[in-house]
Amino acid sequence: MAMLPRESIEKMGFAVIGDNVQISACASFYKPSKISLGNNVRIDDFCVLSAGTGGISVGNNVHIAVFSSLIGAGKITLSDFCNISSRVSIYSSNDDYSGVTMTNPTLPSQFTGVTHADVFLGKHVIVGCGSVILPGITLEEGVAIGALSLVTKSCQAFGIYAGNPARRIKERKRDLLELERAFLFSNLDLK
Repeated sequence: MAMLPRESIEKMGFAVIGDNVQISACASFYKPSKISLGNNVRIDDFCVLSAGTGGISVGNNVHIAVFSSLIGAGKITLSDFCNISSRVSIYSSNDDYSGVTMTNPTLPSQFTGVTHADVFLGKHVIVGCGSVILPGITLEEGVAIGALSLVTKSCQAFGIYAGNPARRIKERKRDLLELERAFLFSNLDLK
């Protein structure tokens, strides 16, 4: 995986670029002026970040793995310490599948019934490979989504969710919060 040099990243026109941002040369960005990237962000090969009106906000220490996509007109927020596994799709827009309207972006909006809603992932959220998150979803702090899950409803803090549709299957441990404190404290000593 070839990572872009900082100069190339800066020329892309992101709204914000933190320190130690690593972006694959094979990743694609649409409307980068509406995308903010925090510190220690890594975006791997073949990822697509397509920001709409609401934009995309990526916090600190976030990883977006290969073939993942963040797409839509609503705002998409990935808070600090999020981990997006490979082939995850996060949508903040959705076509109308009922047949009342037409679908696809080649048509003027008066002929389609696209809806938009923000998506928010809290701190320490991990989304397993192949999962899909639909518009309007909030994954509260510490939520873990199992691989190949379809997330159609918001998820409560420190729950492990899986399935189609995803449902809470058990509690997630909170030990990582102490590790976060130790990590942040250790980084303060380095400055």
